[in-house]
Amino acid sequence: MTTPTATKQRKGAFPIWVVIAVGGVLTSVSLGIRSTFGVFLDPVVEGVLDGVQGPWGIAIAVQSIMWGISQPIAGAISDRYGGAVTFAGGTILYAIALLLMSTAQSAFMIILAGGFLTGIAVGAASFAVVLSAVGRMVSPARRSMALGIVSAAGSMGQFVLVPLARIMIDRWSWQDTFVVFAVVAAATILLTPSLRGSARRFFPEPAATANDRTLRDELRRAARARPYLLLNAAFFVCGFHVTFIGAYLPKYGEDLGHKGTATTALALIGLFNVFGSLAAGALGGRYSKTKLLGGIYAARAVVIAAYVLLPASPTYTLLFGAAIGLLWLSTVPLTSGMVTEQFGTTHSGALFGIVFFSHQLGAFAGALGGSWAHDRYGSYDLVWWIAVALGVAALLIHLSIEEGPIQDPPTAPARRGGLLPAGGMASVMLVVGIGAALLPALSAPDGFDGVLSWCFSVIEQ
Repeated sequence: MTTPTATKQRKGAFPIWVVIAVGGVLTSVSLGIRSTFGVFLDPVVEGVLDGVQGPWGIAIAVQSIMWGISQPIAGAISDRYGGAVTFAGGTILYAIALLLMSTAQSAFMIILAGGFLTGIAVGAASFAVVLSAVGRMVSPARRSMALGIVSAAGSMGQFVLVPLARIMIDRWSWQDTFVVFAVVAAATILLTPSLRGSARRFFPEPAATANDRTLRDELRRAARARPYLLLNAAFFVCGFHVTFIGAYLPKYGEDLGHKGTATTALALIGLFNVFGSLAAGALGGRYSKTKLLGGIYAARAVVIAAYVLLPASPTYTLLFGAAIGLLWLSTVPLTSGMVTEQFGTTHSGALFGIVFFSHQLGAFAGALGGSWAHDRYGSYDLVWWIAVALGVAALLIHLSIEEGPIQDPPTAPARRGGLLPAGGMASVMLVVGIGAALLPALSAPDGFDGVLSWCFSVIEQ
């Protein structure tokens, strides 16, 4: 009895090629504008913050955590009412936040507009909402490739908008540049109708994941599913990597003496991410997603370590941008695909949103850690090595994840050793990785107290 309705609804939807193309444009603008924040660091810090990076780092950290908190909510709204409503609402808030940033004259306004409001806005108007919308409109056989195409198209925004932001800031001002980006963000609301449709409108679920469970039921299953919890832990590392590099690579390049080259490298990350995301989408449909993800994190650790150890050179900075770009968002279609394989598409937006919250916890740590390390030690070296340690930890995590649908009831965790609950091994790996890298700082006489004092001094400014 449901087949005619389902068929009619699928015919009434936009053609999938339109959804993929428009989804790529929406993601490109949303994440492209977000990726330019690293270019704004110098003019905002010098013009508003009297040369202190702390408030900017806190703004990016708050933005990351609010993005993570809002993402599961936005995903749940998208699952029920469609991605169009969710993305449109986020777009309006995004434009307001960028306009407020253009008028910021204090650390408080930068943290409020660039941190709190922008974080919520990007949570509703970002690739997670688009990917869940596209994922439910594509057949399972083509889903991985479709997600890869959207992720690849979305990265073009970084390639185009990062150098454009630098040009506009140099020619006009950072305030005018924020106004231009606010107008661009607002204009994308015209494209959001292509994302309409709730999770139950399109392809029927495979038998392994078909169910009538409520979101609450699925959340209970997810909380007991070891593969899902491990996936959450590993995605923390991705957030740490991309936020730290995206926010501080231009400043790191300036410290090395080649500011313009580092900005170009940030744009190259966006360009080469096109190829990385397409490759990940294609390979994810044929090979083990968790093993591919483990390889990506391991490659990130090698690339970052090589960049830090090699002599400072504009050439090496450009090569780093190209290499890390291949590994940049290639984790996203694979991780999103794993969540869909585990639980199906009905609540994929909310469930991937929770995984993305873990990503944003990592982003929070990368953003805050970068500004603290630079204010404290005058360099980012400590945080680079934390990034290397976390890449190795993520590799080990993915080597222990079992793929496939989550059973009902979920398979009980193995009791060998009887010490670690589900996800405990991942938590231990993350703590060990961060602890090993932070040991030099925390072993200093005022290590931990120094971090707390720095946070309070920044907030009081």
